[in-house]
Amino acid sequence: MAHAADFNGPATLASGARLELSRAGRLRVTTPDGAMHEPVLVVRAFPISSPDQGFSLMTVDGHELAWIEHLDTLEPAARALVQQALDEREFMPVISRLIEVSGFVTPCTWQVDTDRGPARFVLKGEEDIRRIGNGALLVSDSDGIHYLIRDVTGLDRSSRKILDRFM
Repeated sequence: MAHAADFNGPATLASGARLELSRAGRLRVTTPDGAMHEPVLVVRAFPISSPDQGFSLMTVDGHELAWIEHLDTLEPAARALVQQALDEREFMPVISRLIEVSGFVTPCTWQVDTDRGPARFVLKGEEDIRRIGNGALLVSDSDGIHYLIRDVTGLDRSSRKILDRFM
């Protein structure tokens, strides 16, 4: 995958807006009318149910500057800038396996494997495990970090057995 540092200069979006990194390393958008906005946030419209579709480039006070239907529609330079902004803003490890829990009464410590490596966190209460549709769960730890389980049925038997004790 290309990174924003691999490209020099601004990238143009289909809307005619120019996207670039400022000298401070923040995302900047210049709209077709010449207005410059910095910093700009990239926000997923549907981060859980459709993470690869629907992105808004927004000012810090919530005004939408541009809409991107799908990252694949962007030229490589723009795609790299948007992806870098998303990577910097989002952190939601995906749990692939529950290895161990310290007990079945909360609070308890969970040891898990994620797409970002092994993790250990404290689950404060059973209410910190929320169903979000299509067999997915969102687990919040005591520090406010959210972990995603995309599909409970896709977990191994041992992981499902541990999880069943909390559901």
